[in-house]
Formats: sequence, structure tokens, C-alpha cells
Amino acid sequence: MDVESFRRYAHELVDWMADYAANVENLPVMSGVAPGETLSRLDSAPPEQGEPFERIMADFESVIMPGMTHWQSPNYFAYFNANNSFPSILAEMLTATLGAQCMSWVTSPAATELEERVMEWLREMIGLPREFTGVIQDSASTATLCALLTAREKASGWAINRHGFCKEQFTVYCSREAHSSIEKDVRIAGIGSHRLRRIALNEDFAMDPAALEAAVNADIDEGYKPLAVVAALGTTGSTAIDPLDAIAAVCRRHGLWLHVDAAYAGTALILPSMRWMLKGIEAVDSFVFNPHKWMFTNFDCSAYFVRDPNALVNTFTLLPEYLKTSVDGSVTNYRDWGIQLGRRFRALKLWFVIREYGVQGLREAVANHIRWAGEVADDIRREADFELMAPTPLATVCFRYHPQGVDDAEKLDQINQRLMDALNTSGKLFLTHTKLNGKMTLRLVVGQTRQERRHVVAAWEIIKRTARGSAHS
Repeated sequence: MDVESFRRYAHELVDWMADYAANVENLPVMSGVAPGETLSRLDSAPPEQGEPFERIMADFESVIMPGMTHWQSPNYFAYFNANNSFPSILAEMLTATLGAQCMSWVTSPAATELEERVMEWLREMIGLPREFTGVIQDSASTATLCALLTAREKASGWAINRHGFCKEQFTVYCSREAHSSIEKDVRIAGIGSHRLRRIALNEDFAMDPAALEAAVNADIDEGYKPLAVVAALGTTGSTAIDPLDAIAAVCRRHGLWLHVDAAYAGTALILPSMRWMLKGIEAVDSFVFNPHKWMFTNFDCSAYFVRDPNALVNTFTLLPEYLKTSVDGSVTNYRDWGIQLGRRFRALKLWFVIREYGVQGLREAVANHIRWAGEVADDIRREADFELMAPTPLATVCFRYHPQGVDDAEKLDQINQRLMDALNTSGKLFLTHTKLNGKMTLRLVVGQTRQERRHVVAAWEIIKRTARGSAHS
């Protein structure tokens, strides 16, 4: 493909992208293909000769698109959002065109220095203390792994990096509702699943600090070495808010590293009215949230903040001769701030988003999402045959259909499973579920970039109509 062909096809693709954004809400949200269907339509061997772009694009339309779930549909209410936005998409086009590998300052000075400044903006926007320093990671899973590895090395005097594990019996603590990535990170860090303590919950599904204290003391009595606590602002199941101040007090008493996983809820901190979630932040060691969830920035973009950047850098720095540069002592080299050596230019899309929306525009969008979810929760409280299953501090509504006269737990689970399946196969919206207190619970997550109140109202009406029309039969 030559430059002029690229120019022509790129213009055609921009038209396709704009048409997709304009029409995505009319597409079935969830893909309806069967397992293996897409695979069966893909050639089993690569082409010997290059193919025309028109043919590739035709196959994209006929083979790939039917197998896509449309995360950018305003009728998407599942999991948590993985949003994009027009400024973010445009920045990603520039990033792809530049093709820069931004592992160190010298490989692209502007990429490093833009990341430094954008992370300062984010710190201010969400109300973190100025003592925190930020770096962009690919995901909250990676950021939490960085936190645990840093805690491990700091506790061992950086000996485990040098000598490996010997007799250390570290333990890590999180709530029973913590994300599954915490256990994966504990495994990767060499601590092991059997030394991850899942702490009991309070009535709002948040971590119980008294139970945490008891677990830490029990481990000390058994000869273990408590290492770190991972607190959640916005658990995946119910968006419960762990009480940072009480958890921090436990960590201070026992010298534990305190990491905060605010992957979803962190964006809400741009609203001053939501800063109550940060009570206790002065004792936190590390903090992560994902602009690629609720801040309208393409995946992947995870904002990781640390109180002691030297501890982070000391955990990951390796400096072979071929990476040394003449400015190493006076600049930031983000290759030393995480697991990956190679780094994408992620700061550009975040910069575009913040500048195009402005802080006030971001606040208005997030506040609308929280308000619309609250309206659904209020309506559920008024309905005789629906019930809220958890508080709604943010924009995720946990509920179930509970028809009058049906109180058998297994029957209610079956009814709600059928309801979710019917909604998702309809193509009109997409929900996911969790279990709270062992009960099948549906989750309605408001927050897609181009969502309007009408989409939320329509989704709730479809849920009620479907439930009352067929799920109880």
C-alpha cells in the first residue's frame, strides 16, 4: 500500500468509524454467533499473496462484525464500561501513526513529559494528596501487581529480587468481594493463593476492619508476616466502598502496605461530592483507577499513583549497557516504573480527552450517570416485584426480580437467570450478574460515553416488561 492508497482508505475508514458511532445503538448489543462460528469462516492458512484492501474490509464486515459485542453502544449496561470517545479515538489514530515505543525519555521526550504532566492533572482532578506521583499502566491488574511486588521488595530489603524466596511467609488481605485479579497478582508475586486472606464483609458488602484486624493478628500468632492490604473503592460485584480510614488504622498499627483498587470508582472522585471515599487517603501507599473505564479514554489506560516512587523504581530497575543514555540522571525513564520495558504513548489520548471535555464537562457526564442510576434505584424501591440487592453509591444498580408469592431461593435464581438471558438475547441491551449473599443479582451499569437518560429509562422499561411478561412463566 502506497501513501496515496493509504490516504484514500484512511478517509474511507474514518467515514466507516463515524457511521458506526452514529448507528451503533441500533445494532444488537451482544453478539449472537455460536462458539466456533467465526473461526470456521476464517481461512485455515495465511494468504501466499497480498490481497486487496477492499477484500479485507469486506471480510471484516461479513466475518468479524457479526462476532463483535458492541461495548460502545449506549444500550450497553454490562460488566463495567470500557469507554472511548471521539477525542480519544483521534489521539489513538495519531499514536498508531507515530508508532513510537516510549520506554525512556530519549526514545520520545514529549511522551515522557506529557505523561508526567497529565498524571499531575489527574492527581489534582480526583483529589489525591500532592505527595503522590503517577504513572500510566496498562490495567489495574498490572498496577496492583506492581504494588504487591514493591511491598514485597520493600519488606524484604529488596532481597527477594536478588535471591528469590527463601523462608518468607507473607500474607495479603482483601475483601471477599475483591476483584479476581488480586488473587492472580498474589500468585504471580510468589506469595500464593493460600496466603491471600479474604476478609468478611459488613452489611454493605464492604470490608469489615475488625475482621481484618483479627485476621492480621491471627497470622502473626501463626508465624506469618502480614505484608499488604488491597482495599477497594467500588468492588466489581456491588461497587461497595471499603472504609479506608479504618483499614488504614490497621495498616499503620502493623506496618502493612495499603493499596487502593479504585479501578471503576476512581473517576467519580472528579466530583467533590464523592471525595468522602478518600477519607484515610493520607495513609495509603498506592492507588489505581482506570480512565479507560469511566473517563471516556480508549483501553488501555490505567492511572497508578505511588507515595514513594523510589521504592517502585528500585523494584523494577535493570540497566544493561544498551539502555543507558547520557540524560538518565536528570529525566524520568518510565521503563523502570513497571513490568513492561516497551511502552505505548498512552498519555496522548488522555490529554486529548481532558482538554476536549474539560474538567467541568467530565464532571457533568459522570454526575449524570450517577443521577440516572439513582433514578432506577429509586424506582426499584417503589416496585412491589423488584428489589435492590445492594446500596447504589455510584452508577451501578444491583437488583433482582422478585415476583410476589415466590420466595424459594433456587426458584428466584432461575427466574433471574432466565430474565437476564432473555434480555441479552433480545439484542436491545446487555446486562451481567453477580451473586450477593449467595443470591443471583443482576447488575445495570450506567456510564457509557454516549448514553443519554432516554437509554437508561428505556432499558429499565424493557427489564420490567420482560420480567413481567415471561421470566416468571
